[in-house]
Amino acid sequence: MSPDPSSTIRKNVCPLDCPDTCSMLVTVRDGVATELKGDPLHSFTRGFLCRKMARYLDRVYSNDRLMQPLIRVGRKGEGRFEPIAWDEAIDSIAGRFRAIADSADGPQAILPYSYYGTMGKIQASSLDRRFFHRLGTSKLDRTICASAGTVGYEYTVGRGRLSADPLAVPGCKFLVNWGSNTVNTNSHLWSLMIEARKKNGATIVTVDPYLSPTARKSDWHIQPRPGTDAALALGLMHVIWRDGLADEEYLARATVGAPLLRDRVLNDYPPERVAAITAVDVATIEAFAHRLSKEQPSLIRLNYGMQRHRGGGMAVRTIACLPAVIGSWRHAGGGAMLSTSGAYDFDMMRLTRPDLSPSGTRTINMNQLGEALLGELPGPPVRALYVYNSNPAAVAPNQAKVLQGLARDDLFVVVHELFATDTVDYADIVLPATSQLEHVDLMGSYGHHEVMYNPRSIEPLGECRSNADVFRALAERMGFEPELFPDDDTLIREALGEGPTLRGITLERLKEEGSVRLDLPTPYAPFADGVFPTPSGKCELYSEQMARDGFDPLPTYIPPLEDPQSRLDLAARYPIQLLSPPRPQFLNSTFANSQRHRDHAGDPTVELSADDAQARDIREGSWVEVFNDRGSFRARAALTGSVRPGVAVAAGIYWNKLSPSGSNANNTTSSALTDMGGGATFFDNLVEIKSADE
Repeated sequence: MSPDPSSTIRKNVCPLDCPDTCSMLVTVRDGVATELKGDPLHSFTRGFLCRKMARYLDRVYSNDRLMQPLIRVGRKGEGRFEPIAWDEAIDSIAGRFRAIADSADGPQAILPYSYYGTMGKIQASSLDRRFFHRLGTSKLDRTICASAGTVGYEYTVGRGRLSADPLAVPGCKFLVNWGSNTVNTNSHLWSLMIEARKKNGATIVTVDPYLSPTARKSDWHIQPRPGTDAALALGLMHVIWRDGLADEEYLARATVGAPLLRDRVLNDYPPERVAAITAVDVATIEAFAHRLSKEQPSLIRLNYGMQRHRGGGMAVRTIACLPAVIGSWRHAGGGAMLSTSGAYDFDMMRLTRPDLSPSGTRTINMNQLGEALLGELPGPPVRALYVYNSNPAAVAPNQAKVLQGLARDDLFVVVHELFATDTVDYADIVLPATSQLEHVDLMGSYGHHEVMYNPRSIEPLGECRSNADVFRALAERMGFEPELFPDDDTLIREALGEGPTLRGITLERLKEEGSVRLDLPTPYAPFADGVFPTPSGKCELYSEQMARDGFDPLPTYIPPLEDPQSRLDLAARYPIQLLSPPRPQFLNSTFANSQRHRDHAGDPTVELSADDAQARDIREGSWVEVFNDRGSFRARAALTGSVRPGVAVAAGIYWNKLSPSGSNANNTTSSALTDMGGGATFFDNLVEIKSADE
C-alpha cells in the first residue's frame, strides 16, 4: 500500500520536567496530529513513552484548552472571564507594566513567576528573561525543585554536576535508587536497570522512606526515616573504612580531604548511632556498605526527593562522596547520577542576557511567593505578577499564604496557560498558550546526552501563542530594541554557541536528524581519570569553598527542621512526618485536570501505617483530614504497608478546585528553605491526621 500523501511524520520532543526527554514520532494528516508514539531509533527513548505522554494528543485537542485571551469579570479566585482581543490584552499588560515601572515603586514591583512546564530552551528561558531583564523587574530565583541538591553535588564533584552515562548502566552490577522513584519518574533509565539485572545479574536497591513502586520492584528496599539520608551515607562510610573497603589508591590520587573525612565518620558515625537516627538496623547498614563497595561497577542514582528538607543540600553532597571513597568512578556506568544537564554547553548567558538587568536588582526566591505577595520581604511591594510555565496556586509551598496574596484586589496578575488552572482563577488577564506540537524549541536533557530539535508540527489552535511570541509582542509594545527579540531560529543558533560539547551540532543538522548526541566519548566515564572540575581539580571530600561560604567543609548530618527526634514540642502536636511525592498519573500539577488521568489516579489518598490508623480509629478508604498550623487537606486513608509508623505519604499534586477540600498537600507545607541553594522543604513537614466525616 502506498503512503498517504497527506500524511507526514514529524519528530517532536516531550516538553515535561522529566529526565527522559523522549523523542516522539507524530503523524500529521491534513494539519491534524493523529498519532503519537515513542521514537524507536532514539538511543534513550527506544520506542516507548510513559503513560502520561502516550495520551498527549488528548491534551493538545482537549475541549478544555484555553483558545483566546480573557479578562476577569468576577472576583479574584472565582474564575469568571470574558474574551478580549490579543491587541487589547497586550495593550493592557504593557500599559500596566509601564505605569508601575514609572511609579515610585519602580519596575522591581513587577515579578515574573515561572518554572519548567516546558523544558525547552526557547520557550522556558530565552525571550522571557530578556524581556524582564530589559524592563528591570525583580528577578526570580527558580529553586523549587533541584537547587539544594545541585549546590551540594557541585561542591563535591565540581561545576556542571557531571554524572555517569545512563547508556552505560546495563554494564553495572549494583544499582542504587537513592531518593528516586525511577519506575515512574525516569522509566527509560529503569528499563536500562532491568537490562543490567538480566545481563549481569545486577542487584537493584532502593533507599526511600516510602515503599514506592520502584522499591516494590527492587531486589532490596532500605527504608530510613525521612531526612536522614546523610546520616545513612556517613554510616556506610564508617563501615567502608573500618572494614578496609575504601579504594585508597583512587582516594590518594583523585580526592581532597580523605583523612579528615575518615576520622569524622570513624569517630562520629558508628553504625549504632546511625541506626538510632535512621531506623535502619546495623546489619543492613553493614551489608549495604559491603555490597556497594565490592560489586562493581556500582551506581547511585541520586534524585531530588532526599533534598526537600532543611539539610537537603548537605545530604546530596554527602552521598556524592561515596563513589570516590569506593572508587566506582573508575568504571563506565559507575559513580553517581544526579543530572546530565551540566554536560550541555548551551550559551545560556547569551540566550537570557542577564547583563540587561540593572545592577542591584533584587531576587525573590520562588518558594517565598506568599511572603512576596503579602509584602513580607525587603524592597517594593509586588504590584504585578506574570505567571507562565507554572501553577503556583497548586504547587507552591505554604499554599494558604500564596492564595491570600493572589487574592489581593490591587495585584495585577497575568497568566499564560493551556488550561484554566487554579492560578488562572486569580488572573486579571489570561493568555492562551501553545502546546509542544505548536511551537519551535531546542531541548537538552537532565537524563541523557542528546540535543534535540522540536519543530512546529501543527499550526497553533485557536488564538494560542507561544511564550516567545508573546514576549516579542510585549517588547514591541514597550518600545524595546527589536534586535533583542529575534526569531526562534536565531535564538537556537545563539544557544548552540561554541561550547565544546556542542561541537558539530548546528541548527541545520538538528532539523535534519532531530536528535544529536553531545560531543562526548561513548561510553562516557567523566571521572575515571580522577580529574574533577573543582577548584582543586579533585573530588572535594573536604571543601575550602564550603568553609568560605559558611558551611561545614566536611560531610555531616543536618536533621530536618521538623523532626520528631529534635522537635519534641512540635511532634507532640503533629507527630506524623508527611511526604508528598509525585503521583504517577500527574507531573506536578500537569495532567491533574484530565478526567482520564484523574480516573486512573483516584481520589487523593494519604498512606499511613496500620498502627497509626488504629491509634486514630481510621479505617481503610475513609476520609481523613491531614493538618497542622499552616493548613489542612482531605484525602482517603490508604493502609498499604508502604510506610513506617510516624510517616505518611500523600502523592499528588491535585488541583485545589478539583480536590474534596479545595486544597492539596501544599496547604500544610512550609516556605522554609534548605541549608544551601534556597530550595523547598516540602518533605520537612510534621502533621496530624484525624478521621473526617464524608
